[in-house]
Amino acid sequence: MITIRKFESRDWPSVWQIIESVFRAGDTYAYPPDISESDARKSWIDAHPAVYVAESGGAIVGTYFLKPNQPGLGSHVCNAGYIVSEKARGKGVATFMCEHSQSEAKRMGFRAMQFNIVVSTNESAVHLWQKLGFEIVGRLPGAFKHSKLGFVDAFVMFKQL
Repeated sequence: MITIRKFESRDWPSVWQIIESVFRAGDTYAYPPDISESDARKSWIDAHPAVYVAESGGAIVGTYFLKPNQPGLGSHVCNAGYIVSEKARGKGVATFMCEHSQSEAKRMGFRAMQFNIVVSTNESAVHLWQKLGFEIVGRLPGAFKHSKLGFVDAFVMFKQL
């Protein structure tokens, strides 16, 4: 069973353990692979007004954030980012977090959700977001510098809520 709740400061060590390996890999997120723990906290936690954790069996197995995609006249569209722990991948955690985030986004007054840079080689994420109703509305040629593959395309994905 997966439950989702708002991030609390005591969750940081578990969240850092989950996001560190993803950032270090340099194949799905644009954060620098050598990001410090304090800069990662500023970027993932402090920079976002709403951060959540997913728990299963008493352990944190995922995290996501919600924020306005743009300020002012674009603030009715939100942006989100999701990371699932390596041990919990393929068990529905990302699906559950994405569904939860859409409900939270609606509750917060957002009218749509946009992912600005979905790495084209991250086929499992692209497939999942499409399964959950997101459309590829743009292709950004060579917009992501993949740690192993070099410059690869990224997608902008969008969904009305």
